[in-house]
Amino acid sequence: MTVDVQYYVLLSMAVFCIGLFGVLTRRNALLFLMSVELMLNAANINLIAFAFYHGNLTGQLFALFTMALAAAEVAVGLGIILVLYRNFRDVDVTVPRTMRW
Repeated sequence: MTVDVQYYVLLSMAVFCIGLFGVLTRRNALLFLMSVELMLNAANINLIAFAFYHGNLTGQLFALFTMALAAAEVAVGLGIILVLYRNFRDVDVTVPRTMRW
């Protein structure tokens, strides 16, 4: 018994939409990062589902690289959040007007 690819695409679409909603509506930097991670995981679901559908490992390899990219993004993002909290005592992304150009 296998699950059709369309169900994986629907799951990926739902996870991506939740992540996009979080990116567009949240002001907290930690929730913003978690929403970006949801969007990357939705892409991984698609990559792995289509790799399984076509019977090759290319999508799984790209998903592995995407996970490494997500880990690097989290490391840089948490560093920025720590500097943001140290300077402004808040992790609201609308507060630091001096970090803009």
